[in-house]
Amino acid sequence: MNKKNLFRGIRSMAYAVVLAFIGPTVLTSAFKNQEHVLYIPVLGAAILICLASIGLGFHGIRLLVKGLFGEE
Repeated sequence: MNKKNLFRGIRSMAYAVVLAFIGPTVLTSAFKNQEHVLYIPVLGAAILICLASIGLGFHGIRLLVKGLFGEE
């Protein structure tokens, strides 16, 4: 068990969970304000936040598996 990778994986998963809540909230806010001038930038930022959440989730799972089953 590699504790360094295990804790990095847990931290990455925590960031992914936070972004998983922020992304859809910003996305909903963007769709509610479609007539606003900053609709497209807010929509783009929301999509990037959602994609970052997915990427961090996969990275965190990879680090967790590496920390639990990998070599020291």
